[in-house]
Amino acid sequence: MAGIRITGMASGLPPNIVEQLMDAEKIPVKQMEASKVKQEDKLKLVTDLETKVTEITKNLGELTSNQGFIDKKFLSGDPNVIDGQVDPQTAVPGDYSLEVVQLAQKPGAISNGFPDKNETQIGVGYIKFETNEGTKEVYINGKSSTLEGVVKQINGANVGLTAQILEDRKDSENPFKLMISGLGTGKDNQVQFPKIYLLDGDQDMYFDQSREARNAKVKVNGFEVELPENKTTDLIPGVTLDLKAAAPGREIRMSVKENLEVISGKVKSFVDAYNGALEFIQKQSKIQSSDGKNPRLGPLGGDGMLRSVENALRRVILNPQLGLESPIKRIGELGIEFNRNGTLNFSQDKFNKTLNANPQGVAAFFRGDGFNTGFVSGLKREIGNLVNGQFGVISNRKKGLNDRISQVNKRIETKERQLERKEEGLRRKFADLEQKMSDLNSQQARVAAMTQKAG
Repeated sequence: MAGIRITGMASGLPPNIVEQLMDAEKIPVKQMEASKVKQEDKLKLVTDLETKVTEITKNLGELTSNQGFIDKKFLSGDPNVIDGQVDPQTAVPGDYSLEVVQLAQKPGAISNGFPDKNETQIGVGYIKFETNEGTKEVYINGKSSTLEGVVKQINGANVGLTAQILEDRKDSENPFKLMISGLGTGKDNQVQFPKIYLLDGDQDMYFDQSREARNAKVKVNGFEVELPENKTTDLIPGVTLDLKAAAPGREIRMSVKENLEVISGKVKSFVDAYNGALEFIQKQSKIQSSDGKNPRLGPLGGDGMLRSVENALRRVILNPQLGLESPIKRIGELGIEFNRNGTLNFSQDKFNKTLNANPQGVAAFFRGDGFNTGFVSGLKREIGNLVNGQFGVISNRKKGLNDRISQVNKRIETKERQLERKEEGLRRKFADLEQKMSDLNSQQARVAAMTQKAG
């Protein structure tokens, strides 16, 4: 098509006559493309609405299980002495007290000092340790009998001990010392450090100080209890206590309480997601432009799908929940109510007050039996119906828009193929016309020349 060129010199027609004619012929295609853009914009909006609606149940995810409304926190009178981590499923709310008499410690020993850690040779031989599992020995190779070499050999011997070098500047001439520690605290992990058997070294090594393993000691209600570690799960139900410092004679108060902030935060995230969907619907239904006679709503304004979605969402909020083992029947009793703008207000004070007074009743209202009853089940059911791929109003709207877009694409493709053939035909016709006009002009010129010569 493009290979057929029309100069327009012989016929007197403009060279772009075909382009001008085809521009007129392409007007229906441009109209169809504009229509497709509108349908695509609507599809994007419907997809956005679907996302906002499904996010409502996403934010309710933590509330659908049996432990959805169980959350507790641990408070210590002095976290520097005792801290803890709470298991919200097993912790029992209440007040507790504890006295940390002594911390558990690992067994250990420290050697005499050396002037360096990587030059002075300590000698060849072995270091012997007495443990609850029997005697342990580490052979020291003469090729690497510096402090650093001894550390590597002890740590690589897998005898239940760790070694490291300390720099102690109390003795500036011999500041480097070998420290060895057991892996665990408590008397069951006791280690004794009797002797070091090393020969032919530049300097003798011996254990200058040692300490024994010991249990932690705590007083619970005046009774002293020994623990093998500084962490325990046995003193307060559902709480892992971390003993951080000894404080003999000082009783530390602790408590386990409902974590109202976390629970109300879960509910607030639901309210925010719910309002996000409602505000989207409201925006589409508002007048966005007007010429004085024909006010224009959003692209989805007046769409029956929006009314169906809004009615479904409002139905869950307004309808009472039946068949519950809870005195709470409506979500408004928990501080969640519609305001004048048509969205939800959430009173955290009212919610926390109700939750604090009856946490089981609040949990039962939201949870129900997990299937047929309960606020969460009802809301999930309504939203599931909206986005159901077979009959959901949102899914059907998306399917309808996709079908329209597909039909428009097919019509555009058909029309473009027709236009291609038409353009090719026009170019051939005008090229033929151009050729004929050129031949006619040539004949006229020859006749005129012959007439002039005859005269």
